Amino acid sequence: MKSSDKSITDGLFRDNTVLSAGMVISPVIICGNTVENALALAYAFTAITLFSVFLCSFIPRALPYAVKIIIYALISSLIYIPVRLITETVYPGCIDSIGLYFPLLAVNSLIVYQTEVKFFKMKKFGMLKSLVFYIIGFNAAILLIGAIREIIGYGTVNGYILSTEGFISGVSQPFGGFVILGLLCGIYRKIRSMVLDSKVE
Repeated sequence: MKSSDKSITDGLFRDNTVLSAGMVISPVIICGNTVENALALAYAFTAITLFSVFLCSFIPRALPYAVKIIIYALISSLIYIPVRLITETVYPGCIDSIGLYFPLLAVNSLIVYQTEVKFFKMKKFGMLKSLVFYIIGFNAAILLIGAIREIIGYGTVNGYILSTEGFISGVSQPFGGFVILGLLCGIYRKIRSMVLDSKVE
């Protein structure tokens, strides 16, 4: 695989949005405690980020940075409106449980930060491919964390009961999210380090 191809897939493997880069972790920790919540967040994050970054890529680069950030926020906020309406239909009840962290997806770091430092320095096709891998990286992380926390915290998976005893309710709380995320980050970085070391040898 060429180095340019490797950089495009960074968001999934070498620089995972959540597990490595530490971006957009608040919704994961606070709200990613069930598969249903994770699915709602993954859908919203995908739609808002993909369309926002694509549309924002047409904003003239010559504009002052502060002006561009304001425009990015306005575009993503407009995209957020239909995304929220669809989410309320497909995942009823999730919006209330996610609360404030749902609209915050409209100003996530891939839109307001990575656009300037990474995506907009690439050609459009390469930018879209790289962006898709970053989105997949976020979705994979939040779905995994949501499933683990729901199984351990509630004894269910997407609402289906697996066990009526032996679960740890604290895992479904924000501090439990910190613990699970921290453990997964450590495992992810250890595996990544082992893979990189094996390639060097």
